[in-house]
Amino acid sequence: MVENVIWPAYLDATKSRAEGRRVPLDEAVDDPTVDEIAESVQQVGYDAVIERDATYPREFEPRGRVLVKGADDASKNDLVQAIAAYVAILRD
Repeated sequence: MVENVIWPAYLDATKSRAEGRRVPLDEAVDDPTVDEIAESVQQVGYDAVIERDATYPREFEPRGRVLVKGADDASKNDLVQAIAAYVAILRD
């Protein structure tokens, strides 16, 4: 089983592509949390495990990460974009 790692920086509108953002700026959200990401992963239909003490290699403060289990049928890029869309919906 493949585990995909989703870092909050992937969805963060305050980050540049060089700093780790993986979605277009118009789909990104300001300062996403691992709780929002995990809830979005479950809305997409996969299991999520939160690791709160993990630090993204390009950042200094630990914001955590989310492990996505069972996403063998989706590419990581598709998964990250779907999660970003659900985080934006959760905030509305």
